Amino acid sequence: MVSEFDIPSEIIDRKVRNMKMISPSNREVDIHLDNENEYIGMCRREVLDSFLRDRAANYGAQLINGLVQTIDTGHNRQGPYTIHYSDYSKGTLTGEQKTLEVDIIIGADGANSRVAKAMDAGDYNMAIAFQERIKLPSEEMAYYEDLAEMYVGSDVSPDFYAWVFPKYDHVAVGTGTMQKNQAMIKGLQKAIRSRASKRLLMGEVIKVEAHPIPEHPRPRRVVGRMALVGDAAGYVTKSSGEGIYFAAKSGRMCAEEIVHASANGQKVPSESELKVYLKKWDKKYGPTYKVLEILQNIFYSNDPAREAFVEMCGDKDVQRLTFDSYLYKRVVLMNPWQQIKLTFRTIASVLRGQALAPSQYKPINSVVRSETEAEALLQVTPRIPSPIGKATKETSVSPTEQLIHR
Repeated sequence: MVSEFDIPSEIIDRKVRNMKMISPSNREVDIHLDNENEYIGMCRREVLDSFLRDRAANYGAQLINGLVQTIDTGHNRQGPYTIHYSDYSKGTLTGEQKTLEVDIIIGADGANSRVAKAMDAGDYNMAIAFQERIKLPSEEMAYYEDLAEMYVGSDVSPDFYAWVFPKYDHVAVGTGTMQKNQAMIKGLQKAIRSRASKRLLMGEVIKVEAHPIPEHPRPRRVVGRMALVGDAAGYVTKSSGEGIYFAAKSGRMCAEEIVHASANGQKVPSESELKVYLKKWDKKYGPTYKVLEILQNIFYSNDPAREAFVEMCGDKDVQRLTFDSYLYKRVVLMNPWQQIKLTFRTIASVLRGQALAPSQYKPINSVVRSETEAEALLQVTPRIPSPIGKATKETSVSPTEQLIHR
């Protein structure tokens, strides 16, 4: 994503080339990107969003500091389109009520999209991601210099994973779960802090965030001359939970189709012409979404399967296939020998996973302090306080914050 969308290196907080996969029994598997030109870029969404807004303005976009209230969509939602919004450009608390008439609307307004509501795009289930930004002592922070951790286990999520990702001067610690388990989210967040507690010693929470994440695409993504992209359309992958690349990519593909169909602004595209963007999108990324959904359903379903998943991540072929798929956003085909090898390894790992799955979960050991010192610090320093309903929702969290460089 970094090179494809010309993201400057100065807004990237960390270049992660090392990943630890941590199983329910705290088995650790190290994954390393050997190519120095490849990395997972970690950034803060508020920094990235600000950069993208400013760049759009420099290219000629008119920015409006406003909040959309309603959208008039005309007969059968075919237009004309009038956006009613509150304009806060003058700094007032209530905003000035204004309207804007447009030919085309691209809804890039997130999971709770008002454009989707106006076009009757249909509902979708929404997972939730919960995250705390935690400042750590220098010793602990040095460990996360270029390393991210992913934890799996029923304690931290019944259907997803938890994470510790390095940011600018802190780490992001969070978890996610599907809609049916949303009531569990604070308990799951407490569990990941417990499991990683010896690596988060003397940490201080500086911000709490939560965000809805679509579990699948909406039933309708183009209606009339209104189109959805990103989270509004439901473009978040299963298994990895990534959304930021697909938000940017879908926005670009939709815009390129509008430019083409409008003959560079000479005419207004029709609904059928806008739907060409969907056909191209589904053809390019549909298989990727389906494969990742299957992987999540298999390997995130129970602790024995999670133990097997982490063990398989120790295989170099699996690592390369996984990272190639993740970095290049496509399903990577295996040769016949790799397929046979992976099949037998999967069966063996699942069988061993039955024996390895723990009856109870324990904190993973510190890497920078002795066990005695870590235990002593846990006793004399207060644990990180539990999150109490003060999450902000203005930014996406979790894997949607990752930028991929290749």
